[in-house]
Amino acid sequence: MLIDFAPVQVRTRALPFLVAAVAFAGYAAWSLERLRTFDASGFDLGIFEQIVRSYAHGHWPVADLLGPGAPGLGDHFHPILALLAPCYLLWPSPACLLLAQAFLFAISAVPVTRCAVQVLGTRRGAVVGAGYVLSWGLLSAVNFDFHEVCFAVPMVAFAAEHLLRERWRAAVWCALPLVLVKEDLPLTLAAVGAVLVLNRQRRLGWAVLVFGVTCSALLFLVVLPALNPAGAYAHNGGFNPFGGAIVKVSMLLALVVPTGFAALRSPLLLLAVPTLLWRLVSANDRYWGMGYHYSAVLMPIVFIAGLHGARKAAARLLPACALLAGLASLALQAAHVTEGVWTPSQRAGIDAVLTRIPDGATVLASNRLAPRLTSRCTVLFFDGVTRERPEWVVVARPEQSWPTTLATKALALDDLADTGYLRVDETDSVVLLHRE
Repeated sequence: MLIDFAPVQVRTRALPFLVAAVAFAGYAAWSLERLRTFDASGFDLGIFEQIVRSYAHGHWPVADLLGPGAPGLGDHFHPILALLAPCYLLWPSPACLLLAQAFLFAISAVPVTRCAVQVLGTRRGAVVGAGYVLSWGLLSAVNFDFHEVCFAVPMVAFAAEHLLRERWRAAVWCALPLVLVKEDLPLTLAAVGAVLVLNRQRRLGWAVLVFGVTCSALLFLVVLPALNPAGAYAHNGGFNPFGGAIVKVSMLLALVVPTGFAALRSPLLLLAVPTLLWRLVSANDRYWGMGYHYSAVLMPIVFIAGLHGARKAAARLLPACALLAGLASLALQAAHVTEGVWTPSQRAGIDAVLTRIPDGATVLASNRLAPRLTSRCTVLFFDGVTRERPEWVVVARPEQSWPTTLATKALALDDLADTGYLRVDETDSVVLLHRE
């Protein structure tokens, strides 16, 4: 598997970090703009802030947006989020999480660009690095709040780089913390073991493979059901391996096109198999396509596999394919970027209304309003069906038709008015109710 890496100059060594710095600036600006315009949401930014806030205050992680007192580790297994607690204590804001995610995504560009520069040369390598930064899996994740998989992206990127250089033990050490990121990711660690076995590192490879499979099995079958109040894995939505064939095939093609299909020639692509497998067999159609954050962890795998699989002709095509695919991804994501639902004056009015809610209060809040409150209040989710009746309720206008219909939410708002709540403030964009 080893590629003959030529010596590089000091300036060239700095190039991957320059690409990462530009990526961080872009990701951070994009994320903070979404937060400013109320495009960020309680599901999922607010949920993760509640979990990190719990860690920061020395408590067991709780996500009240999932349900009053809902244990965060009963939904997904992500104890690595505790690493954000010190930063959150210094800056208790959802923006803290967004900047951490921007940094983690950006730092993953270092190993990808470094491999590209040493395989293709400085200019072509820089183009591939830019294509990676703009890859659709990363931009989709940046455009959808914060998620724990941001920790996995650099881990996988550095592990894949070490595999490419035949640094077997270093690859394992980089991938080992995946067991703390999410319950399915130990299977990616197991895939690292499979790559080691294929490269005649059988003893280490089989040990890593068995360890990864065992960890995921224990998390799915024992740990998560034990931590979940329902006594079961929360995301066991059934199987539908034959549904959505066109969507699934389109997603798979979109994965390998940025490398000019060169990734298909590399055994490193095995690292993507566990993530792709559980997504493609799931009955949840959100897992099948190119949206949300589900493909972020696949991007470094595909790009480094593409560099490994490139031959002379493919090597000439790879930078162009990567850059064109990245620009197409950027254009596609930018087409969905708006100034938000509300005008600047409406947003200022909403913020003024929200300041009337005191710190430490318990609030039933709309999805788009939740991230404005999760740093200082206990926030529950206004979904139109919950029977929770806290002291404060704040509802957006227009309300989202998710997860229940607009009619259901309108009836719930009327019911609140009939059960002792008074409208203490409202604009054309928000309604604030209070009950003594």
